[in-house]
Amino acid sequence: MASRASDQDFLVGSELGHYRIAEKIGAGGMGEVYRARDQHLARDVAIKVLPSGTLSDESARKHFRKEALILSQLNHPNVATIHDFDTQRGVDFLVMEYIPGITLSEKVAGRPLPEKEVLRLGVQLAEGLAAAHEHGVVHRDLKPGNLRVTSDGRLKILDFGLAKLWHPVTDTAATESLSETQAMAGTLPYMAPEQLLGEEIDARTDIHADGSVLYEMATGQRPFAGVERSQLIGAILRQPPVPPGQLNPKLSPELQRIICKCLEKEPENRYQSAKELAVDLRRLGLLSTTMPPVTVGRRQQHIRKWIPVTGVLLVAVCVLLFALNVRGWRDHLLGTASVPRIRSLAVLPLVDLSGDSGQEYFADGMTEELITNLGKTSTLRVISHTSVMQYRSTNKTVPTIAGELHVDAVVEGSVLRSGDRVRITAQLIQAKAERHLWAESYERPLRDVLSLQSEVARDIANEIKVKLTPQDQERARSSDPQLYELYLKGRYYWNKKTPQGLREGYEYFQRALDKDPTYALAWAGLADTYLTFANYGLEAPEDAIPKAKAAARRALELDEDLAEAHASLGMATLQDHFDWKNAGKEFELAIRLNRNYAIAYQWSSLALMAAGDAQEALQMATRAQELDPLSLTINANLGYVLYEARRYDDAIQQCRKTVQFDPNFALAHVFLGLTYARNGNLPDAIAEEQKAVDLAPGDTGMLAMLTYVKAVASQREEVLNLLGELKKRPKPNKAEPNDIALIYAALHENDRALEYLDKAYEEGSLWSVPIKLDPGLDVLRSDPRFKNLLRRAGLLTE
Repeated sequence: MASRASDQDFLVGSELGHYRIAEKIGAGGMGEVYRARDQHLARDVAIKVLPSGTLSDESARKHFRKEALILSQLNHPNVATIHDFDTQRGVDFLVMEYIPGITLSEKVAGRPLPEKEVLRLGVQLAEGLAAAHEHGVVHRDLKPGNLRVTSDGRLKILDFGLAKLWHPVTDTAATESLSETQAMAGTLPYMAPEQLLGEEIDARTDIHADGSVLYEMATGQRPFAGVERSQLIGAILRQPPVPPGQLNPKLSPELQRIICKCLEKEPENRYQSAKELAVDLRRLGLLSTTMPPVTVGRRQQHIRKWIPVTGVLLVAVCVLLFALNVRGWRDHLLGTASVPRIRSLAVLPLVDLSGDSGQEYFADGMTEELITNLGKTSTLRVISHTSVMQYRSTNKTVPTIAGELHVDAVVEGSVLRSGDRVRITAQLIQAKAERHLWAESYERPLRDVLSLQSEVARDIANEIKVKLTPQDQERARSSDPQLYELYLKGRYYWNKKTPQGLREGYEYFQRALDKDPTYALAWAGLADTYLTFANYGLEAPEDAIPKAKAAARRALELDEDLAEAHASLGMATLQDHFDWKNAGKEFELAIRLNRNYAIAYQWSSLALMAAGDAQEALQMATRAQELDPLSLTINANLGYVLYEARRYDDAIQQCRKTVQFDPNFALAHVFLGLTYARNGNLPDAIAEEQKAVDLAPGDTGMLAMLTYVKAVASQREEVLNLLGELKKRPKPNKAEPNDIALIYAALHENDRALEYLDKAYEEGSLWSVPIKLDPGLDVLRSDPRFKNLLRRAGLLTE
């Protein structure tokens, strides 16, 4: 029977999922490596096929998947990225970034590299390690064979953390012999003393291996290269290596010091972080390029006479360069290169590392709260929750995502909740260059989760040189973790915007209030839920809107600085007897408290349209779309505002764009149909409205707009039949009087149209069609009764 390894050679030319195997490019104890073509994203990838039996059962596979997910979050120019993990036809495999080039061991090939090259590659290696260590990931098997150098000189660390994936630490590991655990611990010549002794592994273990790699680059041979393998363990544990300067006399004393510090036996005597190592290597690299070599010749005496003068001048020049920071020289020397100006930011969905789908709400809630906290910075545009959640499971690169969202930087991170503790890891990445600007991990008791969120937001804000206001910092406070968890679950289900999700969200908000009636966040969530009930036909507006208004007011009694509650109160006020003036004031307050709250801008555009201010409404709708560029509702709303502003070509373009986002989003078809009708394209208008009805058959508003467009098309008999059906529909799906008025206006039955507009005014639902702007009501504008209605509604002062 053929072995599994030989079977894998036959993978060439076959497919694993959507990956076509092109060629075998490597093999080792951790599996066979192939170059493959990702047929979905049209790019080359490296596929590492696990040896047969590595994942013996589903439990092992689940563990492997969880660890691979952690590693996939490493996104750094000097770390090879893990894209995917899958099983196809009984083959378990990892999909990784494909990196053309040569390994560092091939580049060294027994010869020392120039010191300038050692420093350049060494800085990249240390920076890649620093990024990984800040994620809590240790390589465990760093060696020249796991480092690849591209044709343009970039170093990439391969197989990060894979030693742990293949051989997770078990309770029996301590009783196994060294030969049994070597694969788990690393590769013997590059192992640190603590690895050999079975002690705790941390970032300093990788720093020891980094020192071995630097040693090999600087000398052309490994530490203890002359020691027999049988004596190698004892040498690593007890003997110092031959000083690298003895093997390469051209080596500077400072580089020798750096290498020897990395190779200290005791972890506490080494560099304590890869970031410290990177700073020393970078500083030495800069000094070596700025200090001219000393030449010795026949004019030695003359030169020696000028050395003091030259030294003084050189010191003076260096001081001047340092003070003026010419071309960022000081920043680079100190490892503090200036951060590019960041004016816009997206917080990508935090990854839930618990492995429990039931905990997804917690990571989503933390993402939303981080967005909210950062959104309070007036100088920063922060993308809203709806848009960033589109990237929950994406394989897109950071530059691609940033380009789609039009942002300068992104925040990536993860959340791990274990018992009553929570750990958040976050990193800030400059998008265009994929430059890692900052990373940090936080661990706190769950009861302190609100202050933890604020701390993370404040650190990121400081890094991008903006400050949260004192009021924002004061709002960081502890809360009952059970209450907060109920609130997070409520928001998680509310964000689904499905009937079932809205009802589940309502239950969680209500349970939080049953536990503590003074919990302002839950009251704000309840207000939003009642508003959505009314909009989705789950409760009659005349019943739901007063409840929303009361809940929002209660939230503000408890916390007057809740932007969400002000926005909810504004929307409820607009819908409750058409108080558009006070609604506008609430929206202004919401925006002042959180200038990145997209929903406040969207709802404000509706109030401004109701008030007849098309241009200001368009500004608000555009700002909402900038903050939440992938939200279907906000994109459709922008199309509607363009329609009401009578910019029909722009409205068609915007509505088509929204339909491209999701062809099954009914509201976009409604607004596209209205615009086609106004442009005289009646067949397409009817087709779009019919599509909306088919997508949302129980929505009375959709049927009303189909009826309106058919009235514009003079299909009178069918319109009258549909009108009869609309009028019969009971609560909560009864037809809005405004919609009926539009239909009668299109039939040129002005008396009936005005009758229903009066009815809308009396019921308080006049807001739903902007009567001062809507082109469908133009036939009524010269009628004194229509002008009188505008006066009563406060929309006409003449």
